[in-house]
Amino acid sequence: MATTLHDVATLAGVSIKTVSNVVNDYEHVRPATRDKVLKAIAELGYKPNLSARSLRSGRTGVIGLALPELSLSYFAELADAVIRAAERRHLVVLIEQTAGGDRTREIEMLSSPRLQLTDGLIFSPLGMGPEDLALLDVPYPLVLLGERIFDGPADHVTMRNVEAAKAATKHLIDAGRSRIAVLGAHEGELVGSASLRLRGYREALADAGIAFDEGLIGYAGLWHRRNGAEAMRAMLASDVRFDAVFGLNDTLALGAMRVLQEAGLRVPADVAVIGFDDLDEAKYSLPTLSTIDPGRDEIADTAVRVLAERIDNRLGPHTPRRYLTDFRVIPRESTAV
Repeated sequence: MATTLHDVATLAGVSIKTVSNVVNDYEHVRPATRDKVLKAIAELGYKPNLSARSLRSGRTGVIGLALPELSLSYFAELADAVIRAAERRHLVVLIEQTAGGDRTREIEMLSSPRLQLTDGLIFSPLGMGPEDLALLDVPYPLVLLGERIFDGPADHVTMRNVEAAKAATKHLIDAGRSRIAVLGAHEGELVGSASLRLRGYREALADAGIAFDEGLIGYAGLWHRRNGAEAMRAMLASDVRFDAVFGLNDTLALGAMRVLQEAGLRVPADVAVIGFDDLDEAKYSLPTLSTIDPGRDEIADTAVRVLAERIDNRLGPHTPRRYLTDFRVIPRESTAV
């Protein structure tokens, strides 16, 4: 027969309620008592009945994570960080993709029947915008990521895009570069990562007394390597003069760096290159890619913590909160003086 809470309590010499408190990871259990119960659980091979527990508590122990595209390294590494943060809190993550940030798919995601399997959702929209604020007023705990929607009805965890992009550009200026090309701009975008990072770039130029040149802006719809490569080829064909490249994410920068090298330009001697995101692969490119660490692990940990607090009703009245993570410049070979 299956081991029961009563069996564990008898072996540990404690009450069934104490065993239940340990199994549910309640904080107010003495360490010595917790150790006795855990040893008894291990010795008896006790496995909690999660279905029964969820029926009693009304919770599943599962949270949702909706991301635009796992083929993009940033979102894959973010998902990994969310899973690790959830595991630390004994939560399981159900991951959904929204077809590259398709607006219709994102809206459908917010009312998906699969959300009934979860206690709350971490949501990173790419297609939705400020006009969709009301759709985020949902009847379950929700934490928003990204830069598409601000001042909504949900808690929001995001990075310091403007300040970080300004720091990336200043890093290039401090390295003696003054003709700095940008790759990844979105034409006409008013809200989003591209527009915020472009603003930081322009602020750094202004602070350094460097005139803004529209000819140095390379546009790209998606932020994949091939788009960075295509934008770099177009800029080289335009004969505009530049001595540095700021890729608005690492994958754009890596695609651009490949094209520069194919064209016989040396990185960083002829053209310095910096990206944004601090992807793991940036440490292994040739040369290694200078980048911005936007606080991805902090974003993941904060999002999971805040969602768990909302699930447990530990934050009081639902006044939406915004959380901004720290960033740092990671200098590597691609900008070495």
